[in-house]
Amino acid sequence: MTFLPDTALDHLRAVAAWPEFTTDRYLVREELGRGGMGVVYAATDTALEREVAIKVGATAAPHQDDAPAGTPPVTSSDRLTREAQALARLEHPGIVPVHDHGLLADGRPFYVMKRVEGRTLASLIDTDLPLAERLRIFERVAEAVSFAHAAGVVHRDLTPSNIMVGDFGEVMVMDFGAALLDHTDGDARVVIGTRGYMAPEQTSGAGTIDERTDVYALGATLDALLPADAPPPLRSIARRARADRPDDRYQSVTHLADDVRRFRNGDRVLAHRETLVEQLTRLARRYQMPILLVLAYLVMRAFIALTAGV
Repeated sequence: MTFLPDTALDHLRAVAAWPEFTTDRYLVREELGRGGMGVVYAATDTALEREVAIKVGATAAPHQDDAPAGTPPVTSSDRLTREAQALARLEHPGIVPVHDHGLLADGRPFYVMKRVEGRTLASLIDTDLPLAERLRIFERVAEAVSFAHAAGVVHRDLTPSNIMVGDFGEVMVMDFGAALLDHTDGDARVVIGTRGYMAPEQTSGAGTIDERTDVYALGATLDALLPADAPPPLRSIARRARADRPDDRYQSVTHLADDVRRFRNGDRVLAHRETLVEQLTRLARRYQMPILLVLAYLVMRAFIALTAGV
């Protein structure tokens, strides 16, 4: 009798669990990850000869435990379909595009998206990534989220783990499975998100969910990105974004990004009350070159005056 090694058996079990499509267009290569809403596979689109990622819905189990009384149950398949719909309306370089959507042979929904190569932002937090690059990434994320808001989509689960940084510096916002579309979704009161990044109105399930909910999550993301020696103005920006009351936060992601940009440009940050020393230090850094030129001119004039008097 011939026995297969454990590795071969594990591979066969994995292959047996791979999705069965109604056509032979997609060739599944491997499982990339799984969560409460489904499984993501690496695959090849044989029609277009490109590598893609395919997200397949989990079994349609209602999420009633987190829903207020009277709220219709929302299945993981419902959320996957809604995620595909959200992505379909968001054509932006910072948001992963969806290529296809359909049903498997067993009735589960799936959608096909661009395969993003790179690392999650979460994996970069504890590296020696320079502050300037951290802020560049954050601003790209804010641009993508602001675009989504303009299209009527609130993400609701923005975390460093849901942001991909590509091998060539591209930044993409991922995982719109918890997205709220047009503020009319019946799932608006369901408690969904990631602890530590959820705004108070999310955790209570009683507040209004809108763009400011994503502002809170971005504030938490910025706070996680900042190194221990981050300048106080940046801490103030993150603190305002994470205010408990939505009215006390930045009222849009654009306003949040604008304050980060002010810091990078050497301007006064609106969320931060500067001390006199901080103000002088900021102005000295911003106008460093003109100040050095003036000092060099004064030194030269003093030297000439001294020389002429000898």
